[in-house]
Amino acid sequence: MEDQEMIDVGLTRIVLRDGADRQHIYLAERGGARGFPIVIGNGEAGEIHRVVHGEETERPLTHQLTHDSIVALGARLKQVDIVDLRRNTYFAQVVLQNDAGDVLAVVDARPSDAIALALRARCRIRVAESVLAEATKNQDESP
Repeated sequence: MEDQEMIDVGLTRIVLRDGADRQHIYLAERGGARGFPIVIGNGEAGEIHRVVHGEETERPLTHQLTHDSIVALGARLKQVDIVDLRRNTYFAQVVLQNDAGDVLAVVDARPSDAIALALRARCRIRVAESVLAEATKNQDESP
């Protein structure tokens, strides 16, 4: 997906509903007006909430363990890219690089996991222009 125009986005809102099995996060383009929600699971929502509010757990949970493992192996998260939207499902990639700035790997991921890692690593979150256009079009058409 390297030939796609990528737009920087940020997390603008987390909506947590007690007792619900799905939660929502909202992403919006930086310096722009477009934004869209993503439905995520409780575990990812909890991790995103913890990172945003600076809360740590006594022992590392999955996203912390993943981030720490990446760092321990000599890599870091360069960015997270949301690259596709098919049948109301988003697809993301986590881009890992070494200290020299070389890309070591591009790993497929669920956007919820990728965003949780990006927030923990304080790296860029980007969305393909085609995905952003489709997501905001779908949102505008919703009742």
